[in-house]
Amino acid sequence: MEQPEPPPGLTHTVVDGVATVVISNPAKRNAMTTAMWRALPPLLDALAADPAVRVLVLTGAGAAFCAGADIAALREPGTGAQEAAVRAEEALAAFPRPTLAAVRGPCVGGGAQLAVACDLRFAEEGAVFGVTPARLGVVYPAAATRRLIALTGPATAKYLLFSAELIDTGRALRGGLVDEVLPPGALAERVAAFTRVLTGRSLLTQTAAKEFAAGDAGPERVAHWERQAREQALPGGDTAEGAAAFLERRSPRFTWNG
Repeated sequence: MEQPEPPPGLTHTVVDGVATVVISNPAKRNAMTTAMWRALPPLLDALAADPAVRVLVLTGAGAAFCAGADIAALREPGTGAQEAAVRAEEALAAFPRPTLAAVRGPCVGGGAQLAVACDLRFAEEGAVFGVTPARLGVVYPAAATRRLIALTGPATAKYLLFSAELIDTGRALRGGLVDEVLPPGALAERVAAFTRVLTGRSLLTQTAAKEFAAGDAGPERVAHWERQAREQALPGGDTAEGAAAFLERRSPRFTWNG
């Protein structure tokens, strides 16, 4: 499938089923400009439509994940910067395949908002995290607040939101904000190994689990997944293939792609 042109400040590759989106604004530690917020949803839409994409990794260029939103935009009324950030976050949270944030250095403000919108977060030791709207007098979006609470629990979410203090990877791991912490230099290798695991697993299972975990699967969607389960249990389906591979002690060859 023809890939979209990279928008300013965002680059991407698709290799062996893994789409990697890189936030790149080195002059401001990869802060997200309004143009970058606006460019992210169409890029994600294009990657979601690509059947070759099985997993999405979001990371930052160089030694920073994302230091937040470009604060200059907040001083310019009418730019729609906050609305663009919310739309970008929602698009990332709704991406239909597994998503993983690979974090080095600062992951603050809008950067933390993006990382929390991913399904999983792997961080390198030395990364710092902060949810900082209280420093700016900004009302944090309701959906982003609920997503943070669901991830960390109310106490940690309130600590981050009320204080706008930065926390290290140890506290982030204990609080549920990150899933794994890696030694310096080991993040890329671990992410590559883990995404190979994900691309070898059942996309049927992953997609259904992601939708159920979001908590918004109504009766029609539940019925849809029940039909999928019945169909995939028939000969040639992924459930049948998974059982056969287990009994034959080989790797499964899953083919379901939505």
